Amino acid sequence: MSLYPKTAPTTEPVTTAEVKAYLRVDVSEDDVLIGTLAVAARRWVEELTGIKMMAQTWNYYLDQFEQGSVIKLPIGPVLSITSVKYTDAAGTVNTVSASDYDTDLTSLPARISLKSGKSWPSANLKTVNGVDIEFVCGYHATASTTTSVPEELKLAIKMMVEHWYEHRGAVTEFTLEEAPLAVQSLLAGFRMWQRAL
Repeated sequence: MSLYPKTAPTTEPVTTAEVKAYLRVDVSEDDVLIGTLAVAARRWVEELTGIKMMAQTWNYYLDQFEQGSVIKLPIGPVLSITSVKYTDAAGTVNTVSASDYDTDLTSLPARISLKSGKSWPSANLKTVNGVDIEFVCGYHATASTTTSVPEELKLAIKMMVEHWYEHRGAVTEFTLEEAPLAVQSLLAGFRMWQRAL
């Protein structure tokens, strides 16, 4: 299985101005640096938690359809399922009818579940990435809306920017698990759902 970003978010959950206010930076000389750090911090938080903040489109590839009737999506929150497609051994792309499955977009992780009496296609699929599930995830369908993003995630971004802004050189012993303790605490509750996969 693999994930591929199709459409990146067009806005960030925290603006450069918001981060500057948090850092108490009044000058504009570092605006580009701070903006770059904010994007990197958002991506870092998303990678660590599996939670995508702003509306974006992803493709989830599987070699075969899952055993059983349920497919769980590894990132979220999922706003909508665009399509469930599969490519047969001859290279023909087919779409599974949306009337064959239900979607549970409330749960984390989100689920695609076959309806009673339905089954996943039995065709021989191409050997790699035969199944392609395209979906939109984020906290709000409008890419520019940030009010739905939990404040804890926004604060974690600001704290990571502060950490990187103050420690601009390479930190040789820094890993994802060694983020500042306050950031780890903020994100702890958001990482738990990922273990359900």
